Amino acid sequence: MSEQTKTFLDRRVVDLTLLLAEELPAAWAKHMPYQQKTFNYFVSRDDQVSPLKSEIGPYQTRWLLIDEHTGTHVDAPAHFIPEPKTGLPKASQIGTITVEQIPLAQLIGPAVVVDISKDLPGSAPGVSPIITAESLADWERDNGAFTAGDIVLFRTGWDRHYVAGAAGLAYSHHPLVTGTSAGWPAPDAGAMQLLMDRGVTCVGTDGASMGSSHDGAAVHHLALGARVAFIEALGHLHQLPVRGALFCFAPLKVARGTGAPGRAFAWVPDAPGS
Repeated sequence: MSEQTKTFLDRRVVDLTLLLAEELPAAWAKHMPYQQKTFNYFVSRDDQVSPLKSEIGPYQTRWLLIDEHTGTHVDAPAHFIPEPKTGLPKASQIGTITVEQIPLAQLIGPAVVVDISKDLPGSAPGVSPIITAESLADWERDNGAFTAGDIVLFRTGWDRHYVAGAAGLAYSHHPLVTGTSAGWPAPDAGAMQLLMDRGVTCVGTDGASMGSSHDGAAVHHLALGARVAFIEALGHLHQLPVRGALFCFAPLKVARGTGAPGRAFAWVPDAPGS
C-alpha cells in the first residue's frame, strides 16, 4: 500500500448529502415534487393504496420522478445563462455548458468552511439575510485568504429545516411561496465577486440555494456566467473543520442537464477515536 493511499484510508469520510425522500422537502418549492414508486416487486400483491406487481421477474425495482435541482445538487451555467442564439438577456456561449460538461476536477478540492450560522442582518419574512463582501473580508482576516482551487462552503445551519412534515415547509416553501418566514443566508454579488477575484471556481452552501429567496437570479447570472459551479442544499457541514478536509461532489452525468443531483462527501484528517 502506498503512503498516499494509506493517508486517504486514515481519513474519516463525512457524508454531506441530504437524503432524498418524498416526505422531505427535497424539491425546490415551485418545481416538480420528488417521487419514488415501485415498478416491479418480488410477487404481485393487491393493496388499495399502492398495489404491487411482479410482471418481469422476482425482484424489486423502483422509478424516480426527479427534478435536476433536487436535494444536494450542482448548477451548470445553462441553468441561468441562455444560449447565444436565443437573443435573450444574459445570453452567451457559456449558456451551452450543461452539467455533463463540468470538469470533475472543478468539484474536488480543499474545503474552506465559512461558518455564518449566527444571525445576519437583513432577515425578514420572504427575505434572506445577506453574506456581504465585507463579512467575507473580515473572515479572511481571522482565517486566512481564499485561494484558487479552494472549494468555499457556506455553513449556515439551514439544513436544520430539512425535516419531514409541516416543519419542513420552512426549508424553501415558506420563504418562497407564502413569504411567511425568512429565507436562508445567501451571498450577494459583491461577496461572490470577492471569491471569484480570489480564483475560487466552486462554491457550496447548506442553504436551499446560492441565491437569496428574494433575489436569486443576480448571483447565479454573475457566477454561472463565469463558469463557477454552485453546489446547493448540502448538509452536515458542522462535521468539517474550517480547513484541512478534501471535498468532492460527484453529480449524475445527465446529457443537456441544467444541473444534477449527486453525492457530496469529504475526507477529514482525523481517524475515528483519534
